Amino acid sequence: MLQPNDKFSTPATAPTPAFGPVGATKSFTTSPEQATIGRSIVIKGEVSGAETLYVDGRIEGTINMPESRVTVGRNGVIMATVSAREVVVMGKIEGDLIVGDRVDIRSDGSVTGDIHAQRLTIEEGAFLKGGIDLGKEGKKDNNKPATMAAHA
Repeated sequence: MLQPNDKFSTPATAPTPAFGPVGATKSFTTSPEQATIGRSIVIKGEVSGAETLYVDGRIEGTINMPESRVTVGRNGVIMATVSAREVVVMGKIEGDLIVGDRVDIRSDGSVTGDIHAQRLTIEEGAFLKGGIDLGKEGKKDNNKPATMAAHA
């Protein structure tokens, strides 16, 4: 039984639950800055920037992200010329892709337009209609296939 002068201690710094980046951030993108265009968003015009872009809505016009990755989510629709370092397609793109590094078209992805990149990955089930120009950046290729010459 406690007496009026008895002392008992409560921890002044009780452990608090950690809600920080414990394990959770490993499943997200490696870039700390990412812009997201949600399902109900429609943008008509030019989109440019320096951070990673995730599109689950619709963009019509041009996308200029030369130092970044552009990811088109399963619900995303892009009707634009896309200039980026990397492009990952899980949705639909209608327009040319001018990519500094690689293009990755996933199984649900669809691209209608010419692709200019260093590397290209196409998963089984993906759709691609257009010309492909793979090569090193800055290298001019005078032996382009006839399909590329037909697309002005």
